[in-house]
Amino acid sequence: MVTKSAFIAILGRPNVGKSTLLNYLLGEKVAIVSPKPQTTRSKVLGVLTEESRQMVFIDTPGLHRPRTKLGDFMVKTVEKTVDDVDIALLVVDAQDKLHPAEEELIRKIGAQRLPAVLAVNKIDLLEKKTLLMERIAQLSALHDFDAVVPISAATGDGVAALKQELAALLPDGPAYFPEDTLTDQPERALAAEMIREKLLYVLEDELPHGIGVVVERMKEREDGSVTDIEATVFCERDSHKGMVIGKGGAVLKRVGTLARQDIEHFLGGKVNLKLWVKVKEGWRNREGMLREMGYTERR
Repeated sequence: MVTKSAFIAILGRPNVGKSTLLNYLLGEKVAIVSPKPQTTRSKVLGVLTEESRQMVFIDTPGLHRPRTKLGDFMVKTVEKTVDDVDIALLVVDAQDKLHPAEEELIRKIGAQRLPAVLAVNKIDLLEKKTLLMERIAQLSALHDFDAVVPISAATGDGVAALKQELAALLPDGPAYFPEDTLTDQPERALAAEMIREKLLYVLEDELPHGIGVVVERMKEREDGSVTDIEATVFCERDSHKGMVIGKGGAVLKRVGTLARQDIEHFLGGKVNLKLWVKVKEGWRNREGMLREMGYTERR
């Protein structure tokens, strides 16, 4: 029976490893990951229930300066999340220098008087330990964190210690979700994100910024043998469409194969995935398209 619980916001700049950390904490993949900044566009909720405690993690987009309505939505998501949680988990890159976005997040944490833990990530990539100590001292001077934990979300080093520090801050509370809940994301949303992740991976440096995915149809066959999924990849220019499809359809085929494998693993059954590519100029500034792709506040 759960007796302690909390909503915990995972905050930080783009590409510091927030989604990788969430997936490691849960032991399952609920958030897509990529080396590219701003991979996470909306908040992703992951639930970890262990013994008498439940931690509800909210992975947020990286705080940045928005240039589109999509960017505005991402920044507002971060700001609203800080207002609604019980604990803040600030994730920073051990190799980086202090950034204005980090100062802004620390200011928000202080203004809300939230219990806060600092996770200094990517210690596996550090060449000099002195850099880690300098980074910790710099951030600790800005806020009196309840705990500071060096970690590697990629290898898991330090993550168990981080979990214990968070557990120590949990207030008395009920289970907000059934004990077998992993995420609140609909299966369609998860499938769309898995497809977008494979686009990020396959296209690498060629990937256009304005890529979005909508799952138009997702239905399990009557005999339960296969789930049929039809999805559309939206891009902003005709030239981008050619890049996404690739010569002879090679790129889109590879994306489909990799995405299908991930979706099958998540659903625990066979998937028949069909992808189409359409051009919607300036979709990141069109509210109707943003709603269609799920970039709206969830209550």
